Amino acid sequence: MRTPRRLIAGLFVLPMLSGCFASSGDDASASSGSGDGARLRVALPFAPTENYSPYGQDAMLLSRLGVIEGLTKLDANGTAVPALAESWSRENGGRSWLFTLRDARFQDGEAVTAKAVAAALNAAGKADPAPSALAGVKLAATAEDGRRVRVSTAEADPVLPLRLSNPSLAVFAPKAYAKKGTVNVEGTATGPFALTRIDGDTAATLDRFDDYWGGRAQASGVTARFVSDGTARANALRTGDVDIAESLPVAQVASLDTDEVHEVDTARNTGLYLNTKSGAFTDPGLRAAAREAIDPTVIAKGAYEGYAVPAQGLFGPALTWAADKRVEPTGRARAAAPDGERITLATYSDRPELPETAQVLQQQLRKAGFEVKLEVRTYARLEGDLLDGAFDAAVFSRNMMLDTGDPVTVLASDYTCDGSNNLSFLCDRKVDQLVAAAQAESDTAERQDAAMKAEAAVLGTDSVIPLVHLKLVAGIATSVRGALPDPYERTLIGTGTRR
Repeated sequence: MRTPRRLIAGLFVLPMLSGCFASSGDDASASSGSGDGARLRVALPFAPTENYSPYGQDAMLLSRLGVIEGLTKLDANGTAVPALAESWSRENGGRSWLFTLRDARFQDGEAVTAKAVAAALNAAGKADPAPSALAGVKLAATAEDGRRVRVSTAEADPVLPLRLSNPSLAVFAPKAYAKKGTVNVEGTATGPFALTRIDGDTAATLDRFDDYWGGRAQASGVTARFVSDGTARANALRTGDVDIAESLPVAQVASLDTDEVHEVDTARNTGLYLNTKSGAFTDPGLRAAAREAIDPTVIAKGAYEGYAVPAQGLFGPALTWAADKRVEPTGRARAAAPDGERITLATYSDRPELPETAQVLQQQLRKAGFEVKLEVRTYARLEGDLLDGAFDAAVFSRNMMLDTGDPVTVLASDYTCDGSNNLSFLCDRKVDQLVAAAQAESDTAERQDAAMKAEAAVLGTDSVIPLVHLKLVAGIATSVRGALPDPYERTLIGTGTRR
């Protein structure tokens, strides 16, 4: 079984910043007034960790700020819809797809051509490590003519249009790839805002791209600050230092005007991942005992103060189709008596609800007979040990649709023997077979049905105990219109976002 190479879904972190909202000359226009053309001031919880490389987590940051886009994007229902490609068709039994490009320009003024798009996609396919959206997929792109791009895969890929919606597969101008192995994203993307200045991992400046194919943005630009402390983000919104504060801790909601609080059901879950490779939870009976000991309702009401609902499975209410297709898990082991079994439960402090969730779990598991040691660190200090399987259990937050919008892709990465994001180190033949069967389905409804059968098999192993389905809580000043918080955590700022 392969050890996970990296974790995705909005987890990367930064040190707490002091004085990050102090005025500067660069922000003069941001604070000079409101109305059409005013700059937007945004506080985000997670800083760039890979120098804005589009091939990792930083791509999600660039997507939320309206900098990058790919051939497709996801609509509210998780369906692939046109972005840089205005249409596409399936060929060769799903082993290739032909995309027709719209008339668009890169932020450096060059035209978006099929040759440039093919080169960008091929560069992503050769990236090391590969973007999470391409896990297990070998992709090749060729220019059919000036406006059409053929994208081929070694095996039939019925969800390629969904896969290409991932921000890690965004398209950049040819000059962005001048330095081998890296991508310079400053002023080379295609979105409504161009990244024009980077201040380390503390701030970034974006200016409006007037030739954006989707129309001129109403805001003249964006000043983004990266602030890990949720209280600081809430305070900045409350005092008028920022216009949008993303991902507010639920404990701060009461301190804000109700008109400034916006909540959205998301595809993000908090779950308890049990290490099936080493330690106490290699025993299915002890995993079952942990499941029976846990009451997610207490976590939803307590740690999340009602801004989450008890989990019904891996896929929550943001995926409106999931509830009617859910399959009851079978074949679960009978719970064994813990008899004082010692376990270490880990989580990270950068999402403030997680340590509180871990404390609740510690109490519930102790009551069931486990001896529980709690390990709480920043994510940067936790990641290495987590990936090495150093803990018996981990409380982890995961957006189930972030990679491709396809539930099967997430199941493959998180719960199969060769999964690149397999925190439970699960390797179960039945799970792998059902996920493989789901991957072969091209019809949307049948693929969803197959995904729910695989979900039931995963839950039947008790390798993961879903706890709550989260709501996204964003703070948006009443002067702001057109902000775009979404269940997939890919959008926030668009052409119509203004103050």
